[in-house]
Amino acid sequence: MAYFYFDFRDIDKQNRRDLLSSLVTQLSDQSHRHCDILYNLYVIHGWGAQKPSEDELIECLKDMLTLPDQQPVYLIIDALDECPDTSGLPSPREQVLDLLKALVEISSPNLRLCVTSRPEIDILRALDPLTSFDVSLHEQSGQKRDIIEYVTSVVQSDLKMRRWRDEDKNLVIETLSERADGM
Repeated sequence: MAYFYFDFRDIDKQNRRDLLSSLVTQLSDQSHRHCDILYNLYVIHGWGAQKPSEDELIECLKDMLTLPDQQPVYLIIDALDECPDTSGLPSPREQVLDLLKALVEISSPNLRLCVTSRPEIDILRALDPLTSFDVSLHEQSGQKRDIIEYVTSVVQSDLKMRRWRDEDKNLVIETLSERADGM
C-alpha cells in the first residue's frame, strides 16, 4: 500500500512529480522486487546525481505495479481536488488525472486505486469512465450531521466561546456548518 495526500498548503504535495516520488519510494520500502526497480532507476541516473524525468518515474511505477505473481497493491490518493487546477497546459491536476488514466489502462489485476476528492467537475469527468465503483458522501445527511456535531462540540467546549450568548453560538454553528462544503 502507498498513499499520497494532496495539500493546498504544502507546495511539496501539489503535483504529479511529488505524487510519483512518494508512491515509488513507499512501494520500494515494502518489497525487495519494488526496491530493485527503483534502485535500477537510481543507478541509471548516476547513483542519484541526476533526477529522473516524470516519464521515467511513471514507467518505474508501472513496472512496480505490473510485476508478475505479486499481492494486490493499493494506491490511495487523497484530496485530489487540492491539486491545483491552474492555468497552463496541462495543469498539475490534469497531469495527475492523466496519470490515473494511464495506471488504469495498464489493466494490472493486482492494482487497487482509491481516489478521494470533492466533486469538482473536471475530476468527475475524468474519473467517471475509469471507475468500477464510486461512493459519494457529498450532500449526504450523515456527513452534514457529523459536521454540525463537530462544530457544536468545538463551540461548546471552547472556554472563550462558553461565555458567548446562546444566539451567537447558534449563529456560529449554523454558519460554519452550512459553509463547510462537506469538509
